[in-house]
Amino acid sequence: MSWIPFKSGQPKKQIVSKTVERDFEREYDKLQKLEDQTKKLHKDMKKSTEADLAMSKAAVKISADLLSNPLCEQDQAFLESMMALDTAMKRMDAFNQEKVNQIQKTVIDPLKKYGGVFPSLNMAVKRREQALQDYKRLQAKVEKYEEKEKTGPAMVKLHQAREELRPVREDFEAKNKQLLDEMPKFYHSRIDYFQPSFEALIRAQVVYFTEMHKIFSELTDQIDQAGLTDEQRERETEAKLSELRALSIVADD
Repeated sequence: MSWIPFKSGQPKKQIVSKTVERDFEREYDKLQKLEDQTKKLHKDMKKSTEADLAMSKAAVKISADLLSNPLCEQDQAFLESMMALDTAMKRMDAFNQEKVNQIQKTVIDPLKKYGGVFPSLNMAVKRREQALQDYKRLQAKVEKYEEKEKTGPAMVKLHQAREELRPVREDFEAKNKQLLDEMPKFYHSRIDYFQPSFEALIRAQVVYFTEMHKIFSELTDQIDQAGLTDEQRERETEAKLSELRALSIVADD
C-alpha cells in the first residue's frame, strides 16, 4: 500500500515497512494467478471430457446409421463389416465413458475443490486490509493528540487513543503474520496436491489408448480386404465413381 502523507486520516508514521508490504503483495499476486489458472484448467478439462463423450457418441450414432443402411440387407459382406464397426464403436464409447469418469473423479473434482479454497483466502486478505485501515486511522488519531499541547484533557484523550490503538495494532500484526507465513505454504502445496491428479490423468489416457489400439487392430483384421493399401482403396473408389458418372442419369446436359 502506498503512503499518502497529507491525506486526512493517514498516519505520518509508516506502520508497515515497504519490504513487508512488497513481500505481501508478491505472495498474494502469485495466489491470484494460481486461482485464475486453476479456474481455467478446470473449465478446459470439463470441455475436453465433454468433447470426448460427444465424439464417441457421434461415432456410435454413425455406425448405427450405417448398420441400418439398406445395403446391409443386400450385401452380407457389407453387413458383417458394419456389424464389426458398430461393435467396435460401442466398445470405444464404453471405454471412453470409463476414462471420462476416472478423469472426473481424479482431476476435475479435485480442481473444483481446490478452487473452492480461494474465496476464504481472499476474505482473509480483505480482513487484513480492513485491519490495516483501522490501524492507520487510529495511529493517525494518536499522532494528532501527540502533537497537541500537553494539557490534562489532551493527555487523557491521548491515553484513550493509545489504548484503543493497541488491540487494533495487535490484530493487524497477527493477521499480517499469519498470511505472510501461510500464503507461501499454500502456494507450494499445489505440487503435492495436483501431482496425483495429473498422474491419474496420464494413466487414464494410457489405458484408454491402449484399449483403442486393440479395438481398432481387431476391427482392421475383420474388415480388411485382402490387405489392400490406402492408395489401392482410393483408386478403387475413384474407378467406381467414374462408372457412376458415366451413367446417363448423372451426365451433364
